Amino acid sequence: MFTLVAATLFSAAFLLAMGTIVWMFAHYHDKMVAALQFEPIPHNPPVYHLRVRRPRAAQPIRRTTTILTSSALAA
Repeated sequence: MFTLVAATLFSAAFLLAMGTIVWMFAHYHDKMVAALQFEPIPHNPPVYHLRVRRPRAAQPIRRTTTILTSSALAA
């Protein structure tokens, strides 16, 4: 008896699930086809223009003047 009740409930649940799936396919068929055929608008990927600035190291200052010695100052 238990087996008969379990088989009946299982069959009823299976038929209910199959009926729901068939009903959804029948009701939403147009929307599913439209979603499968949809081609999104292609967007160009963003282009980033980067400018890398690397300031050069400061050059050492060259002395162009001559160092006066004490004898040159005495004259």
